[in-house]
Order: sequence, then C-alpha cells, then structure tokens
Amino acid sequence: MAVLLIATLDTKGEEAGFVRDLLRSAGLDVMVMDTGVMGEPALQPEIPRERVFEAAGTTWQRLRDAADRGQAIEAAARGAVKIALDLHREGRIDGVLGLGGSAGTPIGTAAMRALPFGLPKLMVSTLASGQVQHFVGVRDIVMMPSVVDISGLNRISREVLANAAHAMAGMVRGRSQRHADSSLSNAKPLVTATMFGVTTPCVEMARRPIEQAGFEVLVFHATGTGGRTMESFILDGLVSGVLDITTTELADELVGGILTAGKDRLTAAALRGVPQVVSLGALDMVNFGPPETVPEKFRHRRFYQHNPNVTLMRTTPEENDQLGKEIAEKASAARGPTAILVPKRGISAIDREGQPFWWPEADAALFASLKHWLAPHVGLIELDCPINDPPFAELAATTLLRLMAKVPQPG
Repeated sequence: MAVLLIATLDTKGEEAGFVRDLLRSAGLDVMVMDTGVMGEPALQPEIPRERVFEAAGTTWQRLRDAADRGQAIEAAARGAVKIALDLHREGRIDGVLGLGGSAGTPIGTAAMRALPFGLPKLMVSTLASGQVQHFVGVRDIVMMPSVVDISGLNRISREVLANAAHAMAGMVRGRSQRHADSSLSNAKPLVTATMFGVTTPCVEMARRPIEQAGFEVLVFHATGTGGRTMESFILDGLVSGVLDITTTELADELVGGILTAGKDRLTAAALRGVPQVVSLGALDMVNFGPPETVPEKFRHRRFYQHNPNVTLMRTTPEENDQLGKEIAEKASAARGPTAILVPKRGISAIDREGQPFWWPEADAALFASLKHWLAPHVGLIELDCPINDPPFAELAATTLLRLMAKVPQPG
C-alpha cells in the first residue's frame, strides 16, 4: 500500500519529511512529489519537481527564471494531475495526502479532484477553514485545517500533521480491507436519480421497482452540486443507468439562478453510453435566495416563496423553448439508449392545475420545442398526467429497466 505525498519541498520540506516518516512507520510506502519552484528541496523526493513540470509541458528552469508565481502554480497543478492519474492507472497509489498554503493547496487538490471517488484524499491546508468548494469540487476530499501556518514543526503543527498521517494510514488500510472482502464482489449495480422537493413523490415511487430489480439507487438533490456530482459518478464508469427525473439545474444555468450545475449537465450519460430516462422535473422554476437577492431585472416575474431563504421564479415560454431545444440536442447526441418522458399535466408539484406555477402555455412551449428538435432515434413518451402521479413514476422505472437490459452492466 502506497501514499502519494504532495508538497512544495522548498517551503514545506521539513513538514513533509515528518509526515512521510510517520506514514512509513505505519507500514505504508510513500512517494513524495515535489511541486516547489524557487528554493532547494529540503529532502530528496521520489518524484522531483523537474518531472512534475515536464509532465506539464514545460521545464523547472523556465518557470524559475520567469519568477511568475501564478504561472508556476498552474503548471505544477497540471503536472501533478497527470502524474497522479498515471500512478493510479498503474495501481501504484492507494491514497493521496497534500500539505499546502495558498500555493500547495490548489496544486494538491487539483491532483485529488482528478482521481476517482473512494481513493482516500486528504489536504492539510492553511485555507481549509474558509470557503473550500473550489478546492473540493465534487470529489471526496477531506480538508483539514493546519491551525497554524505550515512553517516549521512545533507542538501544534506536529499534532495536526500526525493526525493527518494517521488518518491517511487508517483510510488506506480500511479501504484495502474492504476491497479484500469477497462480499463486495456481489455489490449491486448503481442507478442514479435526480430529485427536488417538488419531484420527490415521483422519484420515491420510481425508485422502489428499480431496487426490487436488484439495483442500488443513489438519489442526488438537484441543487447544482448534486447534478455535478452525479455527472462525475457517471463519467467515472460507476453507473449502470440514470433516472434523470429532475433537470431543473438547466433552468438555473440558462436564466442565472443559484443552483446551476454548469453547461455540462446532462452530458455524462450521453458520452459514456449509459442508459438514461430523462424528464423535465422542476424546469418550471429558477432558484434564488431570500427575496432581496433576486436581481432587479426579474422583479416583474412570477414568484413562489418556498421558505424565507428560497425564492422560486417561474420560467417563461421563451425560456422553456430554449430548454426544450437544449435537452433535445443533448439527448440526441447520446451514445446509449435514451428515452424522454413528458408529463403533460405539470412538471412539478406546484406546476399543476390549481397550483401557483401552473402555466399551460409555458409548458406547451417546452414540450413543442423538445419534440421539434429531438432526433427520431430517441424515445419520446408523453403521458397525460402530472409528474408526481403514480403512472408516470411507474413508467419511468419500467422504461429505465428496459433500456438497461439492452446493454452490459459495468464491472
């Protein structure tokens, strides 16, 4: 079992040596990667800085002469990502531990974000107690505050670094033991699903027959991070089928809401050829925070106050026309079996007759655009019911099971 230890050895060499020795005393092999630029490394790494920058398509000498810190950090991150991925593909690392401040943290976490879910990843950082979303992304990275600066060994830094080393050793050993357990070979194949409060009944009903058919269902809350995380699981090859009932994040991306999952939402299953059932859940809404956070340009629109901290804005016919085209084009590009299910009587709990977002003209624009732009090979199934009615949920589940039966399951 081996750990990749990433640090700038010109500024964090003493601390890296301390952690390396603790990991080795715990019986683990350690490969130290030096991502420093300016000063001399305080210890001899297994992966020297020259190799890191060569992997990034440049040289250490060139970056040192340029004396551009930002350029050096960016290059070190690219090189660290490439080397970490190569080591993982070769089966040579079982965990990654990074030490860093404002330079080492973006370098170390870039390598960690490139690695798959489940591989232990721990970053000891001076930045860990603040906003860390851009470091973590959608990966299972543990951010550990260094408490004091990583600048010399003292009674505080020794305690923090020792805890980090022992935590990494425990994660690596525990994961190795779990993977050695033969019972894991019988793990159920995974299906992912997307859910919002206004589509919960549909997803809960659809989930049951899929689980009864022998699949494990991972439900992701469609709040931006949820959608991005699901897409990353699919790209990693972990998923057998996708029940994408709730595509609401596309509306936030288009209109400017706070729960966007980015422009790549609804692309991973298409790229990987994973069977998918796609619906239009909660595309009737764009999400904002408290009422005062809604941009002035939207003040004339139709709103629903979900709670004091969540303000929902109804999408318009024009926006729904664009959303229909986007979904149709992404579904049409899919390499695997794909079906789109349309609930013609409402796409959320508050978009049905008598509810605050019921707007038949807006929904009609969505449905018409979808049908117009969709390629003939993609299945389009329309039901004359709201999205949360049992017949819709049952058909979503049976359709996905039928599509998954057509393709081999991932190993």
